[in-house]
Amino acid sequence: MKTIHLIGIGAGNPEHLTLEAVRVLNTVDVFFLLEKDGVGKDALLDVRRSILEKHATAKPWRVVTSSTPARDREAANYEAAVKDWRDKRSEGIHAMIANEMADGEIGAFLVWGDPNLYDGMIDSLLQIQAEDPNLGMDFTVIPGITCIQALTAAHRIPLNRIGESITITTGRLLEDMDPAEVTNAVVMLDAKRTYRGFAETGHTIYWGAYLGTSNQILARGPVGDVSAQIDQALDNGRQRNGWIMDTYILRSNAEPGDKKGH
Repeated sequence: MKTIHLIGIGAGNPEHLTLEAVRVLNTVDVFFLLEKDGVGKDALLDVRRSILEKHATAKPWRVVTSSTPARDREAANYEAAVKDWRDKRSEGIHAMIANEMADGEIGAFLVWGDPNLYDGMIDSLLQIQAEDPNLGMDFTVIPGITCIQALTAAHRIPLNRIGESITITTGRLLEDMDPAEVTNAVVMLDAKRTYRGFAETGHTIYWGAYLGTSNQILARGPVGDVSAQIDQALDNGRQRNGWIMDTYILRSNAEPGDKKGH
């Protein structure tokens, strides 16, 4: 049997790994690192390698890297494009497990944040198991600190106010939401800077990038007051580091429980 661990590594700070994650790292024979094409890919690999050098000290291990396919971000059918991309990525992951692991070995993928939140690796491994039962592979999931937790900690705010629900969504879905219905929303994967559409809706933004690392950048305030600052931080961060990961919370200024017309 080949065992795969999906290990949540947080937002990039080596000290954000859980004790369970550190323990499991030290049982691994081969670490699979998926690299993205483009500027900044070396920096993303370096973060993961630094985590291994800091924490995986109990036994020898090896690293196998593979490029992930590019996703068609302009496709008219978003769901179909994502499925096609995941299918191609699963093919590469399957090949790595089949060709780079011996029976009885332990492998691991280092997953940004938590493997359960907007990642897809769990679905990929389930797909591989279903399509190739003869591979003899099983897997576990080791939770990690999410960018959401890192963001609220950095801003020293609770995730919700009293009696308030929480929406976790993407920038793509936020575009179609009625601002009046956005009371407390965590927004991830916002390549189009959708927060700009809330500049005059009375919302406050709590924004952060490179959370928990030495490059951490924070901004907070009424969206109309700080959106230009966030735009500049995004441009500067991408130019300086070649990549950027950011997350934010949008909150209406109405108190939880307030109703329209009251």
